[in-house]
Amino acid sequence: MLKRLFKGLGLLATLVVIAATLTMFFNGSSAAQQGAPENVVSGVFTRNPLQVALLQWYPANLTSTFAVGVGPSEVAFDGANIWVTNTGIDNSNSGSTVTKIRANDGTVLGTFASGAAPAGVAFDGANIWVTDYAGNAATKLRATDGAMLGTFATGSGPGWAVFDGANIWTSNYLTSNVTKLRASDGAALGTFAVGPNPSGMAFDGANIWVGSTNGNSVTKLRASDGAVLGTFAVGTLPYAVAFDGANIWVTNFASNSVTKLRGSDGVSLGSFAVGSGPYGVAFDGAYIWVANYGGNNVTKLRARDGTILGTFAVGSGPRGVAFDGANIWVANHNSNTVSKL
Repeated sequence: MLKRLFKGLGLLATLVVIAATLTMFFNGSSAAQQGAPENVVSGVFTRNPLQVALLQWYPANLTSTFAVGVGPSEVAFDGANIWVTNTGIDNSNSGSTVTKIRANDGTVLGTFASGAAPAGVAFDGANIWVTDYAGNAATKLRATDGAMLGTFATGSGPGWAVFDGANIWTSNYLTSNVTKLRASDGAALGTFAVGPNPSGMAFDGANIWVGSTNGNSVTKLRASDGAVLGTFAVGTLPYAVAFDGANIWVTNFASNSVTKLRGSDGVSLGSFAVGSGPYGVAFDGAYIWVANYGGNNVTKLRARDGTILGTFAVGSGPRGVAFDGANIWVANHNSNTVSKL
């Protein structure tokens, strides 16, 4: 009889422990997920043992900010580091440098001269290419140490750059065309007409897509020979372009929206409202991130259907956006910083 009683008490105790554990887990999970902004001491997050156990180290929207040059505009990732073009203040094209930042901790690894007005930036697997808006050229820097390897003529007012696996393309705002340069030696392989005042570009694996700021459209060019395959309407003042593996996303600065086009044929799959003055855009493998220049924030959308999943504060005047495999980087033009989300 006593043996049966002790067995029953043991079972009851076990159930009590399980119930207490589940209660602690769910309550603690909620507390940890809230991230308790009050758990910040001198800018450093403190973590209780339950937060550590649940691998919830900080709130999802925690932003780290790092100083760069004056008027940062565009950003690119080289596999280990973030490169930022410093265009200058108030669209004066008075900048002259690019900043290299170690992606894992934001340490500045160097600042390098790059033309009279560095604007766009792209990585070719070994080197960084920077467009010089005022110099009508593209500068090639060795990614390992920032050494200048050459300067190559483009059209007038090159603003953006993209790499297609073998060549660098620049969008030439003032001459309404794009220049194709062989990445290995900078040789000019052609200049191709696009829409008026071309802006951001993206490569989809076979084609180059170019935004036309004053044409309210994007042009699709075959990368192999520059042939125009189509021109497709988007919103007002399209700026940046990104490819999500199947579709093209375009920010419409004056429409406060992004347009999604099917990459195969350019058919519009929808227009989605974002923040004020959407500028830069990037794809992280599942989501689209849009920098809202007028809203000082970024919008996260699900690429599959355009659903907005969040809006996160960054610095003032966010422009370029890049993904480093784990985090989103945003150039804050008016704050002279970059934000890491």
